[in-house]
Amino acid sequence: MIYESKHPLVRHKLSLLRDISTDTKQFRELVGEITMFLCYEACADLEMEPIPVTTPMEETTGEALTSKIGLVPILRAGIGMVEPIWLLIPNAQVWHIGMYRNEDTLEPVYYYDKFSGEPTIDIALLLDPMLATGGSAIAGAARLKEWGVKKIKYVGLIAAPEGIAAFHDAHPDIPIHVAAIDSHLNNIGYIVPGLGDAGDRQFGTA
Repeated sequence: MIYESKHPLVRHKLSLLRDISTDTKQFRELVGEITMFLCYEACADLEMEPIPVTTPMEETTGEALTSKIGLVPILRAGIGMVEPIWLLIPNAQVWHIGMYRNEDTLEPVYYYDKFSGEPTIDIALLLDPMLATGGSAIAGAARLKEWGVKKIKYVGLIAAPEGIAAFHDAHPDIPIHVAAIDSHLNNIGYIVPGLGDAGDRQFGTA
């Protein structure tokens, strides 16, 4: 299941995000703005329960979220996607996964998480801006399943067809929510046309 946002504001902001002349501050802001739109779409099916509400006029019935939501950014590029979702879901838990890509093999190298005991969340939003080869997202989703999380959604900015195929082969049950599906990966495993290295551009380390 792949969901590519068609919202005009997402398409507009994504064009600015891709632009090589976009500076670090604006890049971080755009990542946050696009993430909020993607979260809105990814959370459209969250479960609700009725609750009593007192308005200035009368008693009525409202609705409240029933699921415990976990935000799981893959370090470091996923960090920039947490704060904008927190603005929408302030009670969401945040669990970090530390991983980096070996640039020679293009395979993920796992180095950090603090999952222990029974999971304390019902739904995990796995956050990683770029679904390129898919290796990091595949490993991150596998670790969440190992922890015992039953429902996982991947939320990213841009995906390559190769990454989508690999992720779906490994985790056909996990939906993918992205702002765009790009053309292909180049010979060093970067998405084309893409936007470069999302971590470097967010943190000014390019």
